[in-house]
Amino acid sequence: MVSLPPSLQKQVSVMSMNLSAKLDELQRGDRQLETTVALCEIRTQLQELTKSVESCQSEVSEVKRDMVTIKQELDTVQQVKEEIEELREYVNRLEEHSHRRKLRLLEQGLTLFLSYAILAAVLGMLQFGYNTGVINAPEVNIENFMKDVYKDRYGEDISDDSVKTLYSVAVSIFAIGGMVGGFSGGTIANRFGRKGGLLLNNVLGIVGACLMGFTKLAESYEMLFFGRFIIGVNCGLNTSLVPMYISEIAPLNLRGGLGTVNQLAVTVGLLVSQVLGIEQILGTNEGWPVLLGLAICPAILQLLLLPVCPESPRYLLITKQWEEEARKALRRLRASNQVEEDIEEMRAEERAQQAESTISMTELICSPTLRAPLVIGVVMQLSQQLSGINAVFYYSTNLFTSSGLTDESAKFATIGIGAIMVCMTLVSIPLMDRTGRRTLHLYGLGGMFIFSIFITISFLIKEMIDWMSYISVVSTLCFVVFFAVGPGSIPWMITAELFSQGPRPAAMSIAVLVNWMANFLVGIGFPSMKSSLENYTFLPFSAFLAIFWIFTYKKVPETKNKTFEEILALFRHGNDRSSLRDSRLYGSMLNCVNALEGHIPPAESAALMVAEEKPHPDSCKALKKKPDQHQSRYIVTR
Repeated sequence: MVSLPPSLQKQVSVMSMNLSAKLDELQRGDRQLETTVALCEIRTQLQELTKSVESCQSEVSEVKRDMVTIKQELDTVQQVKEEIEELREYVNRLEEHSHRRKLRLLEQGLTLFLSYAILAAVLGMLQFGYNTGVINAPEVNIENFMKDVYKDRYGEDISDDSVKTLYSVAVSIFAIGGMVGGFSGGTIANRFGRKGGLLLNNVLGIVGACLMGFTKLAESYEMLFFGRFIIGVNCGLNTSLVPMYISEIAPLNLRGGLGTVNQLAVTVGLLVSQVLGIEQILGTNEGWPVLLGLAICPAILQLLLLPVCPESPRYLLITKQWEEEARKALRRLRASNQVEEDIEEMRAEERAQQAESTISMTELICSPTLRAPLVIGVVMQLSQQLSGINAVFYYSTNLFTSSGLTDESAKFATIGIGAIMVCMTLVSIPLMDRTGRRTLHLYGLGGMFIFSIFITISFLIKEMIDWMSYISVVSTLCFVVFFAVGPGSIPWMITAELFSQGPRPAAMSIAVLVNWMANFLVGIGFPSMKSSLENYTFLPFSAFLAIFWIFTYKKVPETKNKTFEEILALFRHGNDRSSLRDSRLYGSMLNCVNALEGHIPPAESAALMVAEEKPHPDSCKALKKKPDQHQSRYIVTR
């Protein structure tokens, strides 16, 4: 039974009292009202009462409908709650599964075939190091050759300034070729693959080496310029393709150490070029063309070794969608048939960047999510080239000479700098995955900043204190040590780690282009800066090092032992280093979506967003539904 509303009860009471009064009056006959009039009034009152009762029944019916609707919504709320709890449990299980998968990835070791593939790939970086340093030692021999060719052509001697200009063209055109090669690296990587691009690139290496080797025979310094440009394009492509290939084939727990092998190959190439360039070997008027032409050796060796290696599994699976070929490549690289963990990680990465799978350089620059890692990659490249290491190489011979060494001993001391770089790069390989990229880079930049100040101080007071020149030599060596620990290798590696499969080629192209441009600017501008600043030459580099240290501390995340989708998640969470747990959860969510695809209803899949504390709008429609005019007096709370 539903009780009448208070207003209706009051109305009925009033009408009942009126009727009683009328009847009493009829009975007493005090006022002698006519019976007919009284009955009409009673009939009118009864009609009004009937209408009120009917209105009450209608309102009661509406209340009943409202109660039914509310009950249905409460049932829906309860169902959503149960659904959310079930999905929370499912997400927790998937997160635990993702954690176990990552632990298995971290247990992978270095196999023989993986070592072979890394060795074959880094020959491209050895080519880069060799051609960077090979032109410095035979400077006088090349200038003499240019003088002789000019006199034979025109019958007159060329001025020393013109010879210096021609030699600077031979040096700097290598960096211009590097810009061209580095910028086109992403296009080559996407079109021909990482391995395919490296193989094709060796054609440029062979052509460039032959042009440089036959320069004297052809009596054409223009051939030297063209050869240096071609070999520069070759090296620019190598600096883009090699780190990309290595980062994509390396296991998660070895990615840092194997990435450091890039810099090891560069330093070995530099050292080999310095050793072969001394006068006792090939640093002569007859030997310098052979010295330049030896650049053909890494190209031919890579052509022989690399075809046996597989293409990047990530390229095969994510870019080409060839899953079976990717599995075959992984089985060979891991020396195991158990490659499902790697496949799952790649699938998770694919889902993380699915919207960016065909990203161009313009889209990369304009993307809000990818802008932060792109800026970090560019600044990391600048921290390598603007650190002053090239200035040390240019200045070291004069520095050692001023400290009392003979010219020949100073050249051997410069070779010693190359040897120190090789040794320290070897030391940094195990540290890379133990200490972390960000930490090592901070140590490297900090040490370089301190010893750049020491170098400047020693320059200022070496004329007053004789032994201070030896302090400058020691400071220079320590400067090189800290460069090898951090800025020497990390920028090449971390740029490839900061991006997922889709935007990685475009990002590497932009970063490598910036690296080569900075290299070119330092090579062109350092002589003028040296003559202008004299003993204060290293102060601009000290300022740059301080800026790069602060930037690294504030903005660069640690990428050690993180999957590519976890690194991407860091930037989706605003690049907050404290959001590591969120990034791991984000990685498990990607695996969740991958695992659920085609296996659970879309409604349940959508509700997985609960893991990020973001309720899906479809799951909460019942909670958000606004009450209508008949429900205004009822409130539903969770």
